Amino acid sequence: MEDESANSASETRRAYWRANLRLLGTLMAIWFAVSFGAGILFRPFLDQFMLGGFPLGFWFAQQGSIYVFIVLIAIYARRMHRIEREFALDDDDADTPIEGG
Repeated sequence: MEDESANSASETRRAYWRANLRLLGTLMAIWFAVSFGAGILFRPFLDQFMLGGFPLGFWFAQQGSIYVFIVLIAIYARRMHRIEREFALDDDDADTPIEGG
């Protein structure tokens, strides 16, 4: 009986980390595409367009990737909160106070 609960807990941990790594990989791929793609690879094409008086490729290289990174941090925080709730790891719902805190 103890083996079954240990296997179940182990499988839950694996599923949690798979969800966490899948989210992290997706968000990092988006950031890479925006920072490297828009700022370097597609810059000549994007420079045809202007944003705030500057070529769009230049804007992405200097500012845009930073803004996208900040948005991705907010998305990561919200999505991780959902993942933690899904796997019953959310400490916001804890009824008992944390000792020593």
